[in-house]
Amino acid sequence: MLLEQQGKTAIITINREEKLNALNGKTLAELSAVLDEVSQESSIRGVIITGKGEKAFVAGADIKEFVSLNASQASELSRVWHEKVMDKIQSFSKPVIAAINGFALGGGLEVAMSCHIRVAVSSSKLGLPEVSLGIIPGYGGTQRLTQLVGRGKALEMIMTGDMIEANDGLQWGLINHVVESHTDLLPKAISLLERTYSRSATGIAAAIEAVNVGIQNPEKGFEKEIELFGKCFESDDMKEGVAAFLEKRKPNF
Repeated sequence: MLLEQQGKTAIITINREEKLNALNGKTLAELSAVLDEVSQESSIRGVIITGKGEKAFVAGADIKEFVSLNASQASELSRVWHEKVMDKIQSFSKPVIAAINGFALGGGLEVAMSCHIRVAVSSSKLGLPEVSLGIIPGYGGTQRLTQLVGRGKALEMIMTGDMIEANDGLQWGLINHVVESHTDLLPKAISLLERTYSRSATGIAAAIEAVNVGIQNPEKGFEKEIELFGKCFESDDMKEGVAAFLEKRKPNF
């Protein structure tokens, strides 16, 4: 992992360019550790995850690590990286944007879908090709893709294993924004994050939690929203935000 801080933004770069940034155990462990580090840094308000180079965001998992696994070992592998990476990104209290700079396949697309927002270069290719290997997406792909694009499109992508273009992903709701060139990618992601920095960090964290609960446990989503809405009223951000509104000035969060 490469970690760079630009103002209030942390940029995490998966740095295996010669392997198209494929995810092996070491890479996933480092990503988990970097996320923990960033979560504790109060000067960081938002995160970008991207891949090194211009060919790949992450071109999938490192398949060589799958060869010797039995069923229980494979299930445990899936569970560990669900918890330590994918779920950690999804529930991260600071906004996380995937800056997709090329191929986002298999585990790479699953990392991107765990992020809160996705921005892609127009030349990027997206897909879940696992059925070509006789397996299924194992890092949340069957669930998060369905949540983003609906059952029909998700099953089409998963069952064919085909790649789609970034602009198709935009149309389907998989991608939030598409930029034409690699030079536009990080500036677009940074500009989106900077729009959130003038908002309440407390409110954003609560919104992320409420949305996630509604997805994971729909019958509890409204109750969680009610609970977190109430908790916000005890925060300094709420007091400042309301005061600023009444005084017709910008809040100082």
